[in-house]
Amino acid sequence: MKIKKLAVFCGSKSGNNPLYLAEATKLGKLMAANEIGLVYGGGGKGLMGAVADAVILGGGNIIGVIPKILLEWEAQHTGVNDLRVVNDMHERKKLLYELCDAALILPGGNGTLDELFEMLTWNTLKIHSKKIVLLNCDGYYNHLIAHINTMLEEGFLYADWQERLIVCADADEAIAFLV
Repeated sequence: MKIKKLAVFCGSKSGNNPLYLAEATKLGKLMAANEIGLVYGGGGKGLMGAVADAVILGGGNIIGVIPKILLEWEAQHTGVNDLRVVNDMHERKKLLYELCDAALILPGGNGTLDELFEMLTWNTLKIHSKKIVLLNCDGYYNHLIAHINTMLEEGFLYADWQERLIVCADADEAIAFLV
């Protein structure tokens, strides 16, 4: 099945490594070139903004989903023409998951990890069977991957996590897996 809409979860900050921003931009360009629409949190800053900017420059489609509280911070991307405003973070995540065919996780903070683990949990519970890709840009998620392996080894996971989460080194590999 061709992925038509990809949820991208990532930081609203750019991080300290310039490679994160470069990969976010490359991802957006590849999405537009492969006619994969972006479904994301609607932000205009950090890696989120970089992916959206690249999709827009490539003529791609975008759906942004942002909670009212972030509108008050003026954090929304002003170039997104399909920006859906929801009441809270829970409603945002639910709509993002419903709108996408697959999810990709770039480097990010607490919110990004929250989205990753909720997608994984829902996949384990068979609430959805969507592909989930972790873009381990420059080894950003190495410690997390090691911890997930520990959870498996210590008997806290119901199945091998690699059946549900695909780890890719860069945007090229991730898009190649998804198309």
